[in-house]
Amino acid sequence: MTYDRLVCANCASPVSEGRCSVCRANRERMQQESPLAGLNPMMLIALLAVLVAAVALLAHQTV
Repeated sequence: MTYDRLVCANCASPVSEGRCSVCRANRERMQQESPLAGLNPMMLIALLAVLVAAVALLAHQTV
C-alpha cells in the first residue's frame, strides 16, 4: 500500500505531507516496512512494463 493517498485521522491531511507527529511516524513506519511503499502506482506500472520488455527481449535473443 502506498501512503500518498492516506489521510491522517489526527490532522485530516495527507500522510505523505507529514504535517503532524502522527503523520510523520506512520510515514516512517510504512517506508521501513516495504522499500516499494513510496512508489506511486504509475511508477510500479512503468517498472513492470520495463521488466516485461526485458524478458521479451531475452526470450527473443535465445530463440
